Amino acid sequence: MIGQTLVKVGMADLNIALDGAVLKTTGLGSCVGLTLYDPKSKVAGMAHVMLPTSSITRESQFNVAKYADTAIPELLERMKAAGAKLERLEAKMAGGAQMFAFSGQSDSLRIGPRNVESCIAMMNQYNIPILSQETGGNYGRTVEFDSNNGVLLIRSVQFGIKEI
Repeated sequence: MIGQTLVKVGMADLNIALDGAVLKTTGLGSCVGLTLYDPKSKVAGMAHVMLPTSSITRESQFNVAKYADTAIPELLERMKAAGAKLERLEAKMAGGAQMFAFSGQSDSLRIGPRNVESCIAMMNQYNIPILSQETGGNYGRTVEFDSNNGVLLIRSVQFGIKEI
């Protein structure tokens, strides 16, 4: 990553990268870092998805990047505007951990697994193949996504550095 431009993606945020820039997000616990890549145009995108669906929103200032069902269509539009083609896109994702143990495990407390399920459902809806994923567990991750080659670098305290 030496000499490459770094594009930060915050929590409940999304962005694209071109010309060899690297997308980076930190603090993926139950959140999912969903990445999309067009290997021909070398347009990369990343969404830091916090929640599975916007149907639960009660906020006055709606943030499309916060929810899987609204972040992914927005990311696709930005990538297409930058020259990516939907039929060439490939996905990778990391995160979706179950950070806390709760007795009973009601569905509303399974945020990490539900985020993963929602992202997979959205990829299926758009017919975008998921090449690899590093999801689940009970630990946090930081990820970097290289627009030169589509490599997703995953860092965690427990398992060090992994490339997918």
